[in-house]
Amino acid sequence: MDAAYEEAKTIVAQMQPEEKVRLTMGILALPLVPGAEIPEEALMSAGFVPGVPRLGIPALTETDGPLGVAYALGLRGDYATAMPAGIAMGATFNRDLAFAQGHAIGAEARAKGFNVLLAGGANLARDPRNGRTFEYISEDPLLTGQLIGWNIAGVQSNEIVSTIKHFALNGQETGRKFVDVQISDTAARESDLLAFQIGIEIGQPGSVMCAYNRVNGEQGCASDYLLNKVLKQDWGYRGWVMSDWGAVPGLYAAWNGLDQQSGSQLDPDTFFDDELLAAAEADSDHMKRLDDMNARVITGLIATGVLENPVATGGDIDWDANAAVARKAAEQGIVLLRNEGNALPLAANAESILVVGGYADSGVLSGGGSSQTHPEGGPAVSRPLSDSGAFSGFISEQYQRGAPLDAIRARKPEGSVRFRPGRYSSDAAALAAQSDVVIVFATQWMTEGVDVSDLSLPDGQDAAIARIAAANPNTIVVLETGGPVDMPWLDDVAAVIEAWYPGQGGAEAIAGVLFGEVNPSGRLPITFPRNVAQLPREDIPGMLEYDPDFAGNPPSPDSKLFTDYNIEGSDLGYRWNARQQQEALFPFGFGLSYTSFASSDLETDGASASFTLRNTGERAGATVGQVYLVSRDGEARQRLVGFERVELEPGAETTVNVEIDPRLLADWNGDGWTIAEGVYSFALGSDAETLGQSVDVQLPERSWTD
Repeated sequence: MDAAYEEAKTIVAQMQPEEKVRLTMGILALPLVPGAEIPEEALMSAGFVPGVPRLGIPALTETDGPLGVAYALGLRGDYATAMPAGIAMGATFNRDLAFAQGHAIGAEARAKGFNVLLAGGANLARDPRNGRTFEYISEDPLLTGQLIGWNIAGVQSNEIVSTIKHFALNGQETGRKFVDVQISDTAARESDLLAFQIGIEIGQPGSVMCAYNRVNGEQGCASDYLLNKVLKQDWGYRGWVMSDWGAVPGLYAAWNGLDQQSGSQLDPDTFFDDELLAAAEADSDHMKRLDDMNARVITGLIATGVLENPVATGGDIDWDANAAVARKAAEQGIVLLRNEGNALPLAANAESILVVGGYADSGVLSGGGSSQTHPEGGPAVSRPLSDSGAFSGFISEQYQRGAPLDAIRARKPEGSVRFRPGRYSSDAAALAAQSDVVIVFATQWMTEGVDVSDLSLPDGQDAAIARIAAANPNTIVVLETGGPVDMPWLDDVAAVIEAWYPGQGGAEAIAGVLFGEVNPSGRLPITFPRNVAQLPREDIPGMLEYDPDFAGNPPSPDSKLFTDYNIEGSDLGYRWNARQQQEALFPFGFGLSYTSFASSDLETDGASASFTLRNTGERAGATVGQVYLVSRDGEARQRLVGFERVELEPGAETTVNVEIDPRLLADWNGDGWTIAEGVYSFALGSDAETLGQSVDVQLPERSWTD
């Protein structure tokens, strides 16, 4: 972006003082704040920033869009392709598919007149109870960074801007605007920040969106450490930093690295307009900073092609092609967790099938909040969590169209497929005893703004599944969840598939897996703990002290809330389990198939690795080769250092080569990275806990800076 920044500076030199505060402040372009004025040229969406037409700088039209162009409460009267949740993308371990999904969403955004997509969710899943777990990719920095980087590249291939967000350590929704994350620089650099760093290197996003939370006492969007030191100085990032909506504490955020105040009606005041200009005119250093703020915004527009190729509404959309991407992503994201006695795929002689629960007669579950997307027709079902407050519409349990029941019936036209809603387990259990197969759809709804208090299935679903399985052990559970859940009934059911929030292609994808048209190939991008006692924190900090609040504001100015991430440091998820020597219910990287695979012949010099994957079964399928660092000088130190998704015909084998990012072997030394001299042990695994024989490599000490 350096060349784009130099070009941007020549444009800034032509700007009048009052023009320099147009690009630095935006509004929420939705009628949710009483008395707020929305310009006619603004699209009904997340945000609008006026441009400088005299200099050819367009207005910024911004839409939420990690999972598709956001529905925005239906206020625009349109729709978009609804992609699976971010965590489902993580489960594909597929970089090419991440790019394709980003490209499809970006193409729709451009056709609708948007030039900024608020996408690129790169936060690591430090706690599976986080309400936005479903929006993010995984608990691992390599997997997250690579997939989100390619996803951003796909978005920006349409010559629009994508963000990467929420920078950084945005690990819970409870008290999200005032929770203070405590973490050392070393631990942050080796985990959450590394995920962002890799994503930025690959995707080159035009903008970075900072986070609501505090980090070591500083508000994320006013953090000199995050924005100036890490992002702009150490990483050399040249694009612009936009705030999250309502995350700006004051004008001083500009001096600490924030370039643009977004959704300004939600902040205590509009800081980045007249107040910013007055400060700049009174101080030459502040004027230089204001010039830099503008140059960074324009750099993002130049580097992504927006300035040269402005967007316009009314573009063509290839709905069929985008729907195919959504369905493929849903298929590859589904994880087969259990399959006792080859209960799946469903046998052709299963004549009587009972489908229970999960609104399976209507649609598939999606996550709530600003990322909510819907295809044509809007939600099939909507259950409000609350009917009070301006943002209540964002936090309703919504189901996207495409009914799994219809997809199942289409595949059994001659058989008996019955349905029960599952509100009462008595009739479902009675019918289960009379059926060949029972398919229970179980849901765990998650949303921005609210965390879940535990990992049980809500509304008594665990008890219902147990009762149904007792009546018919040939019970298959289809999970539509935003993350891991407890499974107290696991040993009593025949099969379990994790479908996540599968998007508009979810019904066909689920039915395809159930009936064997699709060989499941998803792998868990997040650890499923045996119980919450295995997590670093027993409860989400603040959940019992503070009532749910979508905005996440402190109930009083002196309200305090702290989350100590130094407990696990950089060892989260499977790394935490390795450190604690505890076994997961289902480990990171786990996933079954309808065929079998073997892996062998790991060779590595610490800079790259090669290995062989072979399909030892009787049908075509895909697997994910996973290379882990397992120890250094005999001390346990687990890191995913390479992965590759490979499709193989029966009996076929292939040699896979992966590069190893040296930062995954190194320690952060305060100024850069150091690989300590020693013996590094690597292993090939089918998941983080099922590892082959280790290969030792002696590495010399070396240090470097990025």
